[in-house]
Amino acid sequence: MLIARTARARRNPDLRRPTRPLPDPIRPAEAGAATAEYIVATMAAVGFAGLLIVILRGDEVRSILTELVRSALTVG
Repeated sequence: MLIARTARARRNPDLRRPTRPLPDPIRPAEAGAATAEYIVATMAAVGFAGLLIVILRGDEVRSILTELVRSALTVG
């Protein structure tokens, strides 16, 4: 019976089309995976920004940046 269906499907392209809609490619277990990945990436970015703020508030870094800006703005 399976061979007969396959042979008929080769002769008639309309028989190759599915009779019911195809299932959703995202499985229900993975439905919120993209949202969770965005949350993890956002939290990592917030943590990195906080670390940069702590580092840039230091007096040593501030003096280095001030000197860099002054040397860049002086002509000659």
